[in-house]
Amino acid sequence: MIFAASSGIVESVGDFFSPIFRLFGWLLAQFYQFIPNYGVAIALLTILIMGVLTPLTVKSTRSMMAMQALQPELKKLQQKYKGPENRAQMHEEMMRLYKEHGTNPLSSCFPVLAQAPFLFILYSVIRGLSALDPLKQAAPKYIPDTSRMYQDLIASRGKIDVFGMDMALKPLDHHATLFAAIPFFAMVALAVGLQYFQMAQINNRNKKSGQEMPASQQRIQKLMPILFAYFYFIIPAAVVLYMVVSTLIRIATQDIMFRIGVSDPGKAKERQIPARVKPPEKSAVIEVEAETLKSQANRSKSKRQRKER
Repeated sequence: MIFAASSGIVESVGDFFSPIFRLFGWLLAQFYQFIPNYGVAIALLTILIMGVLTPLTVKSTRSMMAMQALQPELKKLQQKYKGPENRAQMHEEMMRLYKEHGTNPLSSCFPVLAQAPFLFILYSVIRGLSALDPLKQAAPKYIPDTSRMYQDLIASRGKIDVFGMDMALKPLDHHATLFAAIPFFAMVALAVGLQYFQMAQINNRNKKSGQEMPASQQRIQKLMPILFAYFYFIIPAAVVLYMVVSTLIRIATQDIMFRIGVSDPGKAKERQIPARVKPPEKSAVIEVEAETLKSQANRSKSKRQRKER
């Protein structure tokens, strides 16, 4: 019963996004029409998607570099507003600092979040291309049935063959031999390795400019590729290929940005941090009150003397 309910939910989600899946399936079929290779078609689709996402990648990289330049100023604020009683004021000053320099502490997450919808779409399209009917015959979805890709998938019984690899299979799926599984694991290793290289590219840039990345952010950077590695083991190899190509494009984009200086925000200008106004000490308050009372007493005495005259 639970399985039937979950299957119904998946089917409903698939129906809702079907027009989007068909659009991306049509694009894949068009690329395949010109170059009849599934790997090349997926790479060309990836280039198209990254072309749309490149402005976001550029903005995110510039924001990340600006965050590194702000680290000295942020440390000053943390030193100035120590203690839980000053936490609200410290956050207020930090947000003002971010606003002044046009940066965002969550900027490094934007490219990953932007990729998520495309991963879901491509995963669904690849599953549709390799779909089988109840008789275990190929029944490709989301692509025109008059396209060359459709005819080739029918002929290959749903196998998305790229140099002997069925790109519809996952690394952890059953493979004919251990040797046949090696390219799938090699692709996962390549995807993870490229992610580490991309992060090293940014970190090396920071070191050259004398702007070290905070230790907490470095730990997150080291952990993220490991989490993605698990993800790569449970998705079709075609989607892993998408991630490999997209990471290569991001590496090339960042390299160009670093070379032409687009991502160099320079050092943040030193900013005067407003001094905290300390409340007057208790002894000072008592002295002020005593002076006030003495002044009032003198004025009262003067009034009485004038009346007696």
